[in-house]
Amino acid sequence: MNAGLTVRVFGVELRDELRAIVREPTSLFFSILMPVGFFVLFNLLYGHDTTQGISAGTAMVATFGTYGVITVAALQPGIGVAQDRDLGWLRMKRVSAVPIGISLGAKAMAALLYGVGVLLLMGVAAAAFGTLHASVWAMLRVALVLLLGTVPFTLISVAVGLRFRTNATIALLNALLFPLAVLSGLWIPIQFLPHVMRQIAKFLPTYHLAQLGLSQLGHGPVLLHVLALLLTTLGAAGVAVMAYRHARI
Repeated sequence: MNAGLTVRVFGVELRDELRAIVREPTSLFFSILMPVGFFVLFNLLYGHDTTQGISAGTAMVATFGTYGVITVAALQPGIGVAQDRDLGWLRMKRVSAVPIGISLGAKAMAALLYGVGVLLLMGVAAAAFGTLHASVWAMLRVALVLLLGTVPFTLISVAVGLRFRTNATIALLNALLFPLAVLSGLWIPIQFLPHVMRQIAKFLPTYHLAQLGLSQLGHGPVLLHVLALLLTTLGAAGVAVMAYRHARI
């Protein structure tokens, strides 16, 4: 397949993936509307408070933003892969000479673009409520860090989708996502969590991603969180490769 045809096929796949989330009310609610809704609620309640020297509303763009982007990255690609496997679409694409990598890449890119939308909605909401006190450049850094940090979650999502049927994939990914959000301090500031939970958080990639986002606002170290996420990405890539090799497409 030449480069021009590859780009056109990828564009068609991406368009279909972007439409799929909008057409599916459950995916739209859990992946986009619920994270943004939580952000709006907590911002209205606590956005004008101060935490770690900055407004809580500003900090929430990093913490709830982490929850928002990983929700899309952890749910959509895996569920899409599982549905395509159940319906036989992946097999049909393989027969029609469409590389599986293009389909998987389109699912990942669609999740990334919806992640951009989630962060944009949160930023606009915080600005409208008067709780956002950071420069545009700082917000762009936060968004870039959070979006890059979705890579390991996308890989794990695809790995689960390649190994399990749709209902099992949905259950497993949600069972993984919500504890990570709670234990990592994405909804409640980490300093307010019990000591045991704070210690557990240090071993979770969601915690390191949120802290890396907060560091773009001028708080905390960077290197430790980058290393933790790189190790997580390497591990997730290994799991995804093994899942692909053993997948029944």
